[in-house]
Amino acid sequence: MIRTEALDRLPVRTAVPALRRALDDRGVAVLCAPPGTGKTTLVPLVLAGLTGEGPVRRVVVAEPRRIAARAAARRMAWLLGEQPGGRIGFTVRGERVVGRDTVVEVVTTGVLLQRLQRDQELAGVDAVIIDECHERHLDADTVAAFLLDVREAIRPDLRLVAASATTDAEGWARLLGDAPVVEAQGVSHPVEVLWAPPARPVKPPHGMRVDPALLTHVAATVRRALGEREGDVLCFLPGVGEIGRVAGQLAGVDAEVLQVHGRAPAAVQDAVLAGSSGGRRVVLATSVAESSLTVPGVRVVVDSGLAREPRTDHARGLSALTTVRASRAAGRQRAGRAGREAPGAVYRCWDQAEDGRLARFPSPEIKVADLAAFALQAACWGDPDASSLALLDPPPTGAMGAAREVLEAIGAVDNGGRVTERGVRMSRLGLHPRLARALLDGTREVGARRAAEAVALLSEEPPREYGDDLAAALRTARRGQDGYAARWKQEVRRLSSSLGSGSPGTGKGGSDDAAVGLVAALAFPERVARARGDGAFLMASGTGAELRDSSRLRSAPWLAVAVADRPSHAASARVRLAAVIDESTALLASGHLRVRGDEVRWVDGEVVARAVDRLGAVELAVRPLKQPDPELVRGALVEGLRREGLGLLRWTRDSEQLRLRLAFLHRVLGSPWPDVSDGALLAETGAWLEPELSRARRRADLGRIDAGQALRRLLPWATGEAVRLDELAPERIEVPSGSRIRVEYGGEQPVLAVKLQELFGMGETPRVAGVPVLVHLLSPAGRPAAVTADLASFWQEGYRAVRAELRGRYPKHPWPEDPATVPATRFTSARLKRQGS
Repeated sequence: MIRTEALDRLPVRTAVPALRRALDDRGVAVLCAPPGTGKTTLVPLVLAGLTGEGPVRRVVVAEPRRIAARAAARRMAWLLGEQPGGRIGFTVRGERVVGRDTVVEVVTTGVLLQRLQRDQELAGVDAVIIDECHERHLDADTVAAFLLDVREAIRPDLRLVAASATTDAEGWARLLGDAPVVEAQGVSHPVEVLWAPPARPVKPPHGMRVDPALLTHVAATVRRALGEREGDVLCFLPGVGEIGRVAGQLAGVDAEVLQVHGRAPAAVQDAVLAGSSGGRRVVLATSVAESSLTVPGVRVVVDSGLAREPRTDHARGLSALTTVRASRAAGRQRAGRAGREAPGAVYRCWDQAEDGRLARFPSPEIKVADLAAFALQAACWGDPDASSLALLDPPPTGAMGAAREVLEAIGAVDNGGRVTERGVRMSRLGLHPRLARALLDGTREVGARRAAEAVALLSEEPPREYGDDLAAALRTARRGQDGYAARWKQEVRRLSSSLGSGSPGTGKGGSDDAAVGLVAALAFPERVARARGDGAFLMASGTGAELRDSSRLRSAPWLAVAVADRPSHAASARVRLAAVIDESTALLASGHLRVRGDEVRWVDGEVVARAVDRLGAVELAVRPLKQPDPELVRGALVEGLRREGLGLLRWTRDSEQLRLRLAFLHRVLGSPWPDVSDGALLAETGAWLEPELSRARRRADLGRIDAGQALRRLLPWATGEAVRLDELAPERIEVPSGSRIRVEYGGEQPVLAVKLQELFGMGETPRVAGVPVLVHLLSPAGRPAAVTADLASFWQEGYRAVRAELRGRYPKHPWPEDPATVPATRFTSARLKRQGS
């Protein structure tokens, strides 16, 4: 029996006529409706004709999360007075509840991607709703791009709705070809904002770590909210671990404490979504409760201000979720949960001054995530570089390049980026391509069952209490009765079934430890790591890795690292989950990274020549090279010059002066005078350091190269300008006394430092390449007396003051009132008289 009264109360009903018109006219629409308006439940029923309006059509609703898909299906079935599996069904990974009469099917975006790859026409489907598209999950973006391709090429009749919980719909409207935007107004009540920062500063999040002091403060804020406000409390935390720790600190509160996240048992999820049975509740939730789920009874929100987003360090081969500050858009969504049914309040666990510095929106997953799975989907779709896909944000070039390298290494695509038969099979396993490779190749080595068990462990990281030993975690999961163990066993069954009875290899003998280690190494070949001592390892990627002091893996000779993160302040990654392996397993899994060859490098200030057998960055065997390739030696010497500088060459005072003179001419006159900066000289070693550089074999040989002689090779001999070097930038300038004074070229202007008496009679400032020389006038003792770039002005205005100050200090030297009437000299007055007589 249809619950008509409940359907009529849903605010989105007022927008249904406009949505129908948009789909009738254009076939596409963007629906903006706040959480709780019924966009996820009423709209699919209306479009499917299940509310008595219009013909019956088959509708697929794509949700970003399994928990949201199940909840939406159950809610729609309840509105029709049914159970899921009738006219309303759902399909998520590992669970399918549909029947022959199913008209509306709720699926995760990942399931819909798999379905599109198998059946691009989506035969029998009349309309697709992509829900919560504002969250910018990569699967949702990809599904939208594929569906737009389908509409354009083979199914122009397929109706497509992008449903968003925000009004920021312009991008989606453009993407769908200027689709009409239909807005539904929600019933919102005022929400009071209370700023509740910790009394003392807490450490910012890094990696997966959250300062325990912040979690203690969040728990205290929940207690405060229970004391100050009525109704249930919804508390947002970044992840499962933080939810568990805060739940532990809320023991004894006068309320039922419930935990909502993607890993929570279905019974717990149902209990939360069903509402209170009388007493007060505290619901601890991840961002899944921001917009995907409706939690009835909530009047208060406590917001930790944190969220989890994927991040990938392509250089180190590390990808994982990381804790970040939640965006302002997320903060608004979270706060709105307190005002869904009545006026409410939100306690924000940060300072108001920080709020304006937060990001406006969450980062689109395509910008920050590992793109290997996306790249494989695009290759299977026939667009390996995703250049033709309609995406709100294009995939970053570097991330796509890294993804392509991974796919080539595991045989999913060929060197042209086209998907292989093996790649197609990988894409249909519902796994990340790395895990798909581990499952297929691991099955051949250890058998389907054990490969599936290990991959299931890798696809959802075990709880921390399982420890960091992957093999021990396998044994714990096998005998476990907790929620994780239940999900793990379900995934093992799914993976075993997906392999089928015809999978090659029945598995060899050996321990579970060896099997798990091999599968982990197959999944992450660049993370096989050899011990360096004291719990430290070096991964094939070149990244250092360290185990906790208490880890039982510290004595292992080799590890297959399954999960690791690298805090921003740390030099090495922190191993969170790994398995013990031996060298033969490392070579089997990571053989494509093995390189044998001669290496000549600059190491610790000297050329080191070796024959090396290495697995990525891990050296397996090394022997010295007696006669290394001269070109390799030359490259090592150039690397030494780059690292330690051109000071490795022999620089005399004259050669240093020559370089300064050339630098001055290049700055003032430009071409053809050469650039002699470090960067320019290192880029053109062949133009000035040959043939000496090619003859050199070690550091000492560099020290014998006369840098000044080498620099002269860069002079513009071909144009004839080289002969003007001494004219344009002379080493010395002759002054009226007859002395030839060295010009210093190290500053902005050339400097001539000369005793004042030697310039008597010089009325104009000397110029070098048209630039006035900066004259440092020295006392008879050689100390600075005055600085001028205008001698004529100095004689008229400055000389009198200098004469008054210094004539009493240096009475033996001439200090005429008019220096233009006295010959310049470097001698004392007495000596001048003797010379005159």
